[in-house]
Amino acid sequence: MTGQTTVGSPCRIYGRTTETAAVEALSDQLRSRRGGTLLLAAEPGRGRSALLALAAHAFTLGPVLRPRPLPGNPRPYGGIHALLCAAAEGRGAAPPRSGFGRGLSAADLPELLRQYAPGGEPLLVCVDDVHLWDAPSRAVLGSAARHPDPDRPIGLLLTMTEHRADDPDFTGLPLVRLGPLDDSAATALLHDLAGAVVDTSVRSELLSEAEGNPAVLAALAQRLTPDELGGHRPLPRPLVDGAALWATFGSRLAPLPASTRQLLLLAAAAHEPDPESAGADASLILRAAPEAGLDPAALDPAETARLVHHDGHRVTFGSSLLRRTAYTGVPSSQRRAAHALLATVIDADRYRLRHLLHLALAAQGPDTPLAADLVAAAAPGTPTSGMERSAALSRAAELTAHEDARTARLTAAAEYARLAGHPRRARRLLAATRDGTSPDTVHGRTELVRGSLALGDGPVGDAYQALLMAAERLGPFDAEAALEARMEAMDAAWAAGDADACLSALAETPLPAPPDDPAAAEAPPAPAPYAPARHGTHMRSDPQAPPPAPPHDPRRDYRTGLRTALDGHLTEAAPPLRRVVDRALHDDDPTRLLRAGVAALVLGDIPAACRANARALAVSRARGLAALTPRILEHLAYAELRAGRHAGARTHAQEGLRAAHRAGQRNVAAGQHAILALVASVEDDAAAVAAHAGAAVEIARPHGLLQTVTLAEWASARADLCRGRPFEAAARLGPLTRPGPGRGHFAVRMLALPCFVEAAVLSGATTEARAAVEEFALWAAQGVDPQAPAQLARCRALVAPPDDTADALYALALTRHDTAHGDFERARTQLLYGKWLRRRRRPAEAKNRLRDALVAFERCGAPAWAEQTRAELRATGDASAPVPAGGLTRLTPQQLRIARSVAEGATNREVALTLSVSPRTVDHHLRNVFALLGVRSRTELSRLVHHAERGGTQP
Repeated sequence: MTGQTTVGSPCRIYGRTTETAAVEALSDQLRSRRGGTLLLAAEPGRGRSALLALAAHAFTLGPVLRPRPLPGNPRPYGGIHALLCAAAEGRGAAPPRSGFGRGLSAADLPELLRQYAPGGEPLLVCVDDVHLWDAPSRAVLGSAARHPDPDRPIGLLLTMTEHRADDPDFTGLPLVRLGPLDDSAATALLHDLAGAVVDTSVRSELLSEAEGNPAVLAALAQRLTPDELGGHRPLPRPLVDGAALWATFGSRLAPLPASTRQLLLLAAAAHEPDPESAGADASLILRAAPEAGLDPAALDPAETARLVHHDGHRVTFGSSLLRRTAYTGVPSSQRRAAHALLATVIDADRYRLRHLLHLALAAQGPDTPLAADLVAAAAPGTPTSGMERSAALSRAAELTAHEDARTARLTAAAEYARLAGHPRRARRLLAATRDGTSPDTVHGRTELVRGSLALGDGPVGDAYQALLMAAERLGPFDAEAALEARMEAMDAAWAAGDADACLSALAETPLPAPPDDPAAAEAPPAPAPYAPARHGTHMRSDPQAPPPAPPHDPRRDYRTGLRTALDGHLTEAAPPLRRVVDRALHDDDPTRLLRAGVAALVLGDIPAACRANARALAVSRARGLAALTPRILEHLAYAELRAGRHAGARTHAQEGLRAAHRAGQRNVAAGQHAILALVASVEDDAAAVAAHAGAAVEIARPHGLLQTVTLAEWASARADLCRGRPFEAAARLGPLTRPGPGRGHFAVRMLALPCFVEAAVLSGATTEARAAVEEFALWAAQGVDPQAPAQLARCRALVAPPDDTADALYALALTRHDTAHGDFERARTQLLYGKWLRRRRRPAEAKNRLRDALVAFERCGAPAWAEQTRAELRATGDASAPVPAGGLTRLTPQQLRIARSVAEGATNREVALTLSVSPRTVDHHLRNVFALLGVRSRTELSRLVHHAERGGTQP
C-alpha cells in the first residue's frame, strides 16, 4: 500500500501491490508500443498523488508530462493548456497562447503533443486531480484515451477523488480504487514517519484513529512527541484534532454553501452519541434544521458531492473521517450549540438517554445533577445500544467533580465499550482513571475490566494477575463480581497451560468482613448501577448486598467440578459438571452455556459440548454480544473439531476469525487460526496449514497462549505425517508430548500423543513411542476422550512386536471406533492396518481395509490422506486405484513414494524407516527412478517432482 512520507524524504510505496502492478502494466503497454490509460481514484489522503509521483519518477521509456495544478474555476480548456505548457517547458519552447482551445477535439490532442513533445519514444502523461480540470479539457482527454494515437504510444495516468470516479468523461476506462492501508502497511509507514520506537498499544491506537488513511497517520506522527509515541506519556485527546482533519478533507467541505456545512454539523452531532451506528436519525436532523433557520434542502449539495447519503431514515457520511472533519472542523461553541439544538427537538420522554446525552455534550463544565441523570438513564433495560451507554457514562464522568465517582463511571463506560466489541475505546477510558486513589470497590471494578481486555488481547499472564487483584479487592464488597473475576482468571491460566494457577484461581476463599476504609467512607455513593454485568445479561443494582447463592449454583458447580477434575479426581468431578451440562438444555445465558460446553468437554461428552456452544452462539447473535461471540465461535469450532466435524469447524472458525478481528481480540483470533490449521491438516492444504499455524504462533508465543501453540504445532506435525515426513512430525511433537517442564498444554498434549506415537514409530524411535503409549493408556482409562480407547489400541498395534499381536490390536481399535464418532480417526486406523497387512503379505485383506479407508478419507474431505491410501492400494496390485497424471506415471507406486520422500529432502535411511524397507532397497529403487526420469541428482529429482505435482508438464 502507499502512504505519505515525511517532508524531504524520497517517495516510498507501502504495500499497494495491486495498484503498483496496474501502473507497471501501463508501462509494459507503452514498452510494447501500445497506448493506454489508467485512472487512480481515492478519497483525500490515501496516497494517489504519491503513487503518481513514483510512477513518473520510475518511467524511463520516454518523456513524462506533469501539468501544474489548476486554480479554482479554471477557464475552458485550461487543463489542456496546462498540459501543453508542461510539454513546452520541458523543451524550453514557447508555451501556447493563452485562451487557445476553442473547437479543440480529441483528434487534435496527439498532434499538439507531437508539436510540443516531439520524438517517437513513448510518452507518459501524469495528471493529478483530473476531476478539477474544466469540463472541455476533461472531455478532450477522455476522448483521446478512447482513441489512442496510432503513430505514438501515449500513456495517460490520471488521479481523481473517489466521489468523482464515475465521471462520464472517463466512463469505461481502466480504474483502480485505492482503499485504506492495511495494518502491516500502516505499521511500516508509521515506523518510517515516527523515527522513534512506537509502543505497541500506542501503535494500535494510532492505526485505529487513522483508519488506514496515510495523511491522517502522518499528521498523528508529526503531532506526537517521542515520549508519547513510546508510551511514556499519555496521548493527547483528541488524537487527531480538527485542524489536521480539515487539512486533509477540508477541500471536500469548503466549496459547500454555509447552510450545507451547518446541516452537516447537525448530522455529525446527531451521530456523535453512537459513532459506530449505521448513521444519524434523519428525522431528528430534519426537525432540527428549521429551528436553526436551515432549509432541509440544504443537504442536497452534500448528497450531490457524495459526502453523505440520505435513504429517508438515516443520514450516513461517506466515511467516518469525513464525519469527524465536519464535527471537529468548527469551533467548540458551534458544536455545543448543535447538541443543544438537537436536545430541544428530541422527545425527552421517549428517548430520555439521547436527550440527556445531547444536553451533556452541550454542557461546558461539571454538572452533578445532569451526570446523575445520565447514569440513571443508561441503566440496563433501557432500549439503547452498549456504545450509547458507554458514551453516556463517559460523558457523565466528564461532568463529575468527585474523583472516585468519576473513576467508577469511566470504568463502567469502558466495560460497555468492551462488551460492544470496542476494546480500544475501553482502554482509552481506563487510561483516564486514577486507580491508586480509588477505594477497593472501584479499583477492583477497574482491574476486572482491564483483566478482561487483556484476556482477549494481551499477555494472559497480565490478565491473570489483574483478574486476581480484582477478585481480592471486590471480595469483601461484591462476592458475585469477585467470583466472576476468579472464573476469568482461571480462563487466563487455562490458556497459559498453568494447571496450578487454574487451581489457585478456583480455590475457595473466605470472604472477610469489609475493612475500615476511610476513603470508601468519605466517597459519595457509587453511581448505581456503575458497572454492567460481565457479559451483558444482567446488572447488579446494589453491589453491597449480593443475593444469596441458590442451591447448586451453576457457577459454583462449575468451579467445584473443574477444580476437582484438575486435581485428578474425575469421578468426584462428574456430578457437579454434569449438573452444569444438564442445565444448558434450557438455559439462555451465553456465559453459562459457554461454561457448560467446557464442562462437557471435561466429561468427554463431545455432542453435549457442541449443543451447548451452538445454543450459546444463537443467544449471542440474537443479543448482539460482539465481545462474547468470537469466543463462543472458538469454543464451538473446537468442539466440532473434537467431534470430527471438520467442515463445520472450518466454517465457524472462519466466522470467528472475522468476528475476533472486528472485536480486537487477537488472542481469540490466534485460537481460530490454530483450529483452521488443524482442519487444513486433515484436508492437506499445506499452504493453509503453514499460514494459519504461523499466524497463531506469532500471537500466541508472546502472549503466553500455550494451548494455542500446542494446537498449532500439532496441526503442523499432522501435515508432516500426511506428506510422509515422520522425522519432522516427531521433532515437532516430541517436546510437546514428553513429560516434564516445557511440554505442551495439559488439556491438549494427550490428544496429540497418538500422532506422536505414529511419527516416532515411522522414524525409528520405537522405545520412545512405547513410553508414550503407556502414558496414553493412563489417559484413556479416565474415559474423558471418546476417541482414546480406539487410538490406544492403534498405538499398541504400532509398537507391537513383529508377530500377529498387532492384527488383534488393529481389529480391537476398529471395534472401538464403532462406539465413537470420528470418520477421520477410523480411516487413519484402517490405513495403518492396511499397510501392516500388505507388509505381512496379506494383500487381499489389505485391499479391503484400504478401500474402506479411501472411502472414509474422501467422505471427510481429506484428499492427501486419500492419495496415501491409493498409493498403498496400488502397491497391493489393485488396478482400480487411480494413477497420478504426468511424467511420474512411469514410476511404480513404491518408486513414486521414494521419489516424493527424496524430493522433500529425506535421506535414504529416513525413507527406509518410513516405508519399512532397508536402505539398500531404497538405493536400488532410487537408481531406477533416476534412470526412468532422466535425472542425475536429488536436486533435479526434487525440481521435477514439485513441478509435476503443481500441475506442470514434464520435461
